[in-house]
Amino acid sequence: MRQLCSFFVVLILFQLSSFHSVMADDNWLRGDRARLQTLDKITARISTLDVPIGLTTRFGTLELYVHSCNYRPPDHPPDHAALLEIRSVDYDGRVTEMPIFSGWMFASSPAISGLEHPVYDITVLSCNS
Repeated sequence: MRQLCSFFVVLILFQLSSFHSVMADDNWLRGDRARLQTLDKITARISTLDVPIGLTTRFGTLELYVHSCNYRPPDHPPDHAALLEIRSVDYDGRVTEMPIFSGWMFASSPAISGLEHPVYDITVLSCNS
């Protein structure tokens, strides 16, 4: 079990390091909006959100903030990546100080860096200009 966990940690670190080296190559374009797919696990309802860069959007009891959304040019292999910050909202409207997710989400590899929440799943579909 320990070796399996170590394997996944190495895989994640490899994916992240390769992503950062690719981002440094300037082969990525910046988008103005992130298209996210949301799943409410209680109702099994799937929806799509277009979240503008730099604005806060609510989904259920979550507050989503997209810092950046980047995508590959058409002549490169397709991929989209969004830098997200997700916070929980209490039922009386208070937003938690600590985000429940903060980091890059990849459209091509949603399992590498995903939101772990008992009620909601959020994945990146694409970045739009």
